[in-house]
Amino acid sequence: MDMKTLTGAEMLQGSIKNNMQVSMGVTMNMSLVSVEHGYARFEAIATDKHLNPMGGVHGGFAATVLDSATACAVHSVLEAGETYGTIDLNVKMMRPVPQDVLLFGEGKILNRSKSLGVSEGKLVDANGKLYAHATCTCKIIPAGT
Repeated sequence: MDMKTLTGAEMLQGSIKNNMQVSMGVTMNMSLVSVEHGYARFEAIATDKHLNPMGGVHGGFAATVLDSATACAVHSVLEAGETYGTIDLNVKMMRPVPQDVLLFGEGKILNRSKSLGVSEGKLVDANGKLYAHATCTCKIIPAGT
C-alpha cells in the first residue's frame, strides 16, 4: 500500500497493528501503543542505558519520549500526503525520571492550522505522577511539496 494515500492517524495505527518499531524506539526503549485523531501515547522504560554521569536518568530520555508523543499527536491529524517537521520543543522537567519504571508519554493536539500543528505532552507513571511536560510546534508540509 502506498503510504502517501494514508492519513497520519491511519499510518500510525498501522504501525501499531503491524508491530513496526522504529530504530529510535529501540534505542530509547519506547513503543507507540495508542493513536487517535489528535492523540498519541507511548510506553517507555528508562534503563541503565539512559543514565547521565551522576547515575540518574538523563533528561534527554524524557525529552525524547515527549518529542515523539507530541510530534505523533500532530502526525495523527495529517491528511493523506502531508508531512511535518518539528520546529520547536519545550520541555519542563518536574522531577527525576525513575529507572526501570513503566512510564507513559502522552501527546495531544492543541491547534492545527494550514501550516502549523501545536501540541502538548506529559510524561507520567501509572499513578499519574508527572515527571515532565512539553509543548511542541510542527511545520505542516502540504502534499506534493
